[in-house]
Amino acid sequence: MDKHILEALDRDETIDITTVGRRSGQPQRIEIWFRRVNQRTYITGTPGARDWYANLLANPRFTFHLKQSIQADLPARARPVLDEAERRQILADPVMDWYQGQVNSLEALVAGSPLVEVLFVD
Repeated sequence: MDKHILEALDRDETIDITTVGRRSGQPQRIEIWFRRVNQRTYITGTPGARDWYANLLANPRFTFHLKQSIQADLPARARPVLDEAERRQILADPVMDWYQGQVNSLEALVAGSPLVEVLFVD
């Protein structure tokens, strides 16, 4: 992957993603945060249902739009993180502090937060 893109992944926080609507079949673009844990890229949220997550479960291919320090549209695939131990390890990382602060419970995050690893497609 291009060095400028890797730098942006390590520095930026806000992106857009374009998913395919699970019911409409139409592109759905939203702004969202992402985090890097151990050189891997994740998208998550506070506990609850999310359309973007439901869309990615139905069709894991999406576009990851860098827009802060660099502009790039990166084809990607979402890997839902479903294993409880893996979820706990990722969500307990200090870069996830904001999410932890919203619910004051790592257990609530592990039990109910949407969580996908972003796998970039060449």
